[in-house]
Amino acid sequence: MNGLLLKLAMVATVSSLLHPTPAASQVSPKTNKATHVRITQGPEVERADPDFAIIRWTSNNPGGSPEHYGVVHYGTDPTKLNQTAKSPIRLNAGHSYTVFRVRMDGLKPRTTYYYTVDSTEANGKGDGVKSAVKHFTTPG
Repeated sequence: MNGLLLKLAMVATVSSLLHPTPAASQVSPKTNKATHVRITQGPEVERADPDFAIIRWTSNNPGGSPEHYGVVHYGTDPTKLNQTAKSPIRLNAGHSYTVFRVRMDGLKPRTTYYYTVDSTEANGKGDGVKSAVKHFTTPG
């Protein structure tokens, strides 16, 4: 009986090596980096509540690593954007554009926040795009 189980385990192992499952073969490859990444829409406030906000923008597809982050640098002084919020995103190589959405938590009601956005690969390398400083005020 033990010999039969050992043979079945060996067949299953060899079979999985020769015929990988679809999940194992669907690792996203790196794509060519865009020559020039630019914001094509936004950034804009998608939603603002008293204690959080969501900032959205669209850029041409930056390429490179499929794992990226949308990044918002913000603060209550336009010259000191010392807080950071970021959200992960997986690039779709088949799309010519990427929509980023980043949630900023822990905001204060009735407060004006200034922000700028950019994007990075998972390793922290920037895509070379940064917006002008914009602002919004959280509701009461």
